[in-house]
Amino acid sequence: MGFELGERIAASVTERAPVNGIRVIGVDGPSGSGKSFLASRLSSLLAAPIIEIDDFVSWDCFAGWWPRFDEQVLSPLLAGRDATYQARDWSGDWYGSTLGAWKTQPWSPTVIIEGVTCTRRDTIGRLAYAIWVEAPAELRLARGLARDTHFPGKEDLWKRWMREEDEFFSADGTRERADCIVDTSACGVNPST
Repeated sequence: MGFELGERIAASVTERAPVNGIRVIGVDGPSGSGKSFLASRLSSLLAAPIIEIDDFVSWDCFAGWWPRFDEQVLSPLLAGRDATYQARDWSGDWYGSTLGAWKTQPWSPTVIIEGVTCTRRDTIGRLAYAIWVEAPAELRLARGLARDTHFPGKEDLWKRWMREEDEFFSADGTRERADCIVDTSACGVNPST
């Protein structure tokens, strides 16, 4: 994933009209595809904060977190207000089932939301730009297993999660709505290489 790609996407984003005065950019795709890496690059190029979907999702709540995200993050930002939300307690609960500290993301003219299913059908007409990041399943699994070394049964959890992703994205048509598709399969096990 070259620097030039990030610059091209950033330029495309700035050409888009804001929605309700804000450019919310969604960086979506299956786990292990390289979303976080791309979002970080765009954050630097656009001087935009990132709100991570990992603060909402958990191993036992693949897609049901959306109402809380919409209420605490997306709707306030689109209304010109700060986003104040309660994040998952990943440090105290490796499964992510419990909520932890509250966070506040001040309103900004450009905000990046990054994470699995963040450009779902519910965002139509609410995002300025949607990016889909992808890589082959076996590469994504290898990346995920290399990253998540701190909990038991991780391979089974990852495989179950990947099945849930496939079902959701197929039914939702997420990839087909993306403004930009980024394939990170040439980036090896770590998208930062």
